[in-house]
Amino acid sequence: MLETHDLACLRGDRRLFRGLTLQLAPGQLLRVEGSNGAGKTSLLRLLAGLALPAAGEVCWAGVPIRRQREVYAQALVYLGHLGGLKDELTPLENLQADCALAGHAADAARITEALAAWGLQRQAGLPLRVLSAGQRRRAALARLALADAPLWVLDEPFNALDVDAVAQLGRQIEAHLDGGGLAVVTSHLALPVAAGRVQALRLGA
Repeated sequence: MLETHDLACLRGDRRLFRGLTLQLAPGQLLRVEGSNGAGKTSLLRLLAGLALPAAGEVCWAGVPIRRQREVYAQALVYLGHLGGLKDELTPLENLQADCALAGHAADAARITEALAAWGLQRQAGLPLRVLSAGQRRRAALARLALADAPLWVLDEPFNALDVDAVAQLGRQIEAHLDGGGLAVVTSHLALPVAAGRVQALRLGA
């Protein structure tokens, strides 16, 4: 279970939110909503352990993540809204490096298969800089199939995707939840996920 207790976040001298307490159980998705600047990305970075809260705790399985950083990193896949890929590397090289850094070993054949599932078999060996925005997004999303991680934290994952790719990602998220996974998602689009398993959190309200 992912939990926060009295979480607070500052940006400079501006308080984005405080007293944020939530619980997310296996099979559930938390949709984080709010206007631009409300703190959605900041919250996701706190949940991913990439930033420190001004107050409060983020806990995984009842233990603060600051006390189990390596364990938590193994349990997590974080995709920022920019994708986190390097322009000078190919999609294959990017995912190899990403998996190695995360401690999730994946051979070239498995990565190629993950890219092919997103229609990128012909682009797997091209520098990322020559790919379109939609192809770059799909290359980043191929990471989800390569890590056996129960928690997905996804910042605007539907950006730059066409209708078919939006539906494909929706099915992948549903399958992850069906398997007992958890997800935290920001999106300006309606989520293609069954409403009954979605919690909504609106920041800046």
